Order: sequence, then structure tokens, then C-alpha cells
Amino acid sequence: MAFYLIGLGLNERGISLHGKKILKNCKKIYLENYTVDFPYAKKELEKQLKIKVVEANREFIESEKIIDEAEKQDVVLLVYGSPLSATTHTALINKAVKNKIKYKIIHSASIFDAIAETGLHLYKFGKTASLPKYTKNFAPTSFIEIIKDNQKIKAHTLLLIDIGLKFENAREQLKKIGYNLFSKEKIIICSQLGFKSKIFYNTLENINSEKIKEPYCIIIPSELHFSEEESLKLVMK
Repeated sequence: MAFYLIGLGLNERGISLHGKKILKNCKKIYLENYTVDFPYAKKELEKQLKIKVVEANREFIESEKIIDEAEKQDVVLLVYGSPLSATTHTALINKAVKNKIKYKIIHSASIFDAIAETGLHLYKFGKTASLPKYTKNFAPTSFIEIIKDNQKIKAHTLLLIDIGLKFENAREQLKKIGYNLFSKEKIIICSQLGFKSKIFYNTLENINSEKIKEPYCIIIPSELHFSEEESLKLVMK
């Protein structure tokens, strides 16, 4: 018996051959469904991999019951992108170790790899930040400080987007907080990288929200190297 944490990559065919082989021998397969807006439907994934999956929400994953199940049978948790991008998944591995349950991690491509499609140099990125979905009583702005700190050291900022936050709403949130960087400088929007990749490089106000499909991310560039500038002009939509 073992627990398998397998990355799906960025499209329905992104899983590795090793991952596919494991799926053939496991009857209990979960699909984590709460950390990203999938660019494809669950049935497309099931058809491509010839499997049936059980969707696993945040409550189930954080309960760590999946590790208890792995004491009795082989269990797989499929994760969009890279399997260890979310700290919750690391907690599962920790519990497996404590309970002396065998585990295997099958890595795959993630947004942290795919942003290189923009032409930006990966080593020039600073700390990653997240843009949450605002509610009436929840509107944090701590991510702005991360952007400012990165700008001070001439580092780019990858801004991850909360699940369910449409681009038009994200734009309104950014405008509402009044952070003038977004109204003066060009930013980069990456839509469905690794699936139907589209890259936009413009001011926040002038990006066509209808062209931005989930999942997407925002990159706040710092000072650009001439090769980065050239690449952006060539790949942008």
C-alpha cells in the first residue's frame, strides 16, 4: 500500500509516462479541485487517461483522510501542474512519513516553469505573491508590499490568482486599491499557459478582458533586459 502524489502538468496530456503507469494499477484516484481553475473538464481528463476520478475538495484534503486510506490500499492524488506547489500537499507527505506509509511524488510542469514562455529570465523573478478574491469583509493588500520589495531589487513578480477570480474582477480590485504602478506601467497577463497559451503585454486598462481565460496569472515586470523586451514583443497577443 502507498500514497502517490502525481502532477498533471498544464494540460490533459501533461502527465508523465511514469504517472500513467501508476494510474493503471490504482483503483482509488482522487483529483484535487480547489487550487486552480482547470482549463479543461474532468471528463476530458478521464477520457484521455482512461480512468475514473473522485473530486477532492479542500476540506477532504486538509482532513488528511486520504493518507489513512493509503494504509489499506494504493491511493493517488492528482494535482494540476506541479504536485508540491500547494503547502497542503506537503502536509500530506509529512503525515505519510509520520505514519510510516510509503509514498511517491511524480513531478510535472507548473506555472513556475511555463512563465518562461514570456521570454523573461526565470532567475530575475523575486518572491511570488497571490491576488485573493475580495469579498465584503476580506480585501487584503499585503501582496502590494511584495511587489514593491521585488521592484526595489529589480526583480519581476509573479502574481498568482485566486480560484474563481475573473480577470475583469481582478482588474477592478487592483484599480480599487489605487496602486498607481498598474495604471502607468505595462504588465504581463499569461492565459492558460501550457494549454492554449496566450501572453498579453500592455497596461492593465488596455488589456481586453474577454481574451483572458482561466487559469491565468499576472506578472509585474521590473527593469527588462533587452532580450526580454524583444521576446515579449514577439510572443504577446
